[in-house]
Amino acid sequence: MAGPALTDSIQDYLKAIYKLQEGEARVSVTALAREQGVAAGSASEMVKKLAALELVDHAPYKGVRLTPAGERVAVEVIRHHRLLELYLAETLGLHVDDVHDEADRLEHVLSEELEARIDRALGFPTHDPHGDPIPNAALEWPKSRTG
Repeated sequence: MAGPALTDSIQDYLKAIYKLQEGEARVSVTALAREQGVAAGSASEMVKKLAALELVDHAPYKGVRLTPAGERVAVEVIRHHRLLELYLAETLGLHVDDVHDEADRLEHVLSEELEARIDRALGFPTHDPHGDPIPNAALEWPKSRTG
């Protein structure tokens, strides 16, 4: 991820907004707080920080939407998470029910070099062990399940 180093918390918020965002719809701060398991005031403060970093577009009382830069960070974190889940399951033999929490911890510290090596070692997978799509290195989503 280019630009300033983004904290784990910032990355988690961006990933949550991406998950909650539907097309051009805005995500309410209340929904974001609920998703993150925090008070609405905490989510509101983070939204202000994300807006100052130009990672979200925030319209008070109307919600928040990722900017292209914010979406890029969110998709990259999702890519890291899903590659790690697959690696942990297939290479290290962790049970599929246990890979999510481990991937949550590791997704923020995965270097681009290690990401590329894991991707290559797994044969450039298109889906994680749960069947969710994995964006490719260009952060493009797979076209189909067989992709």
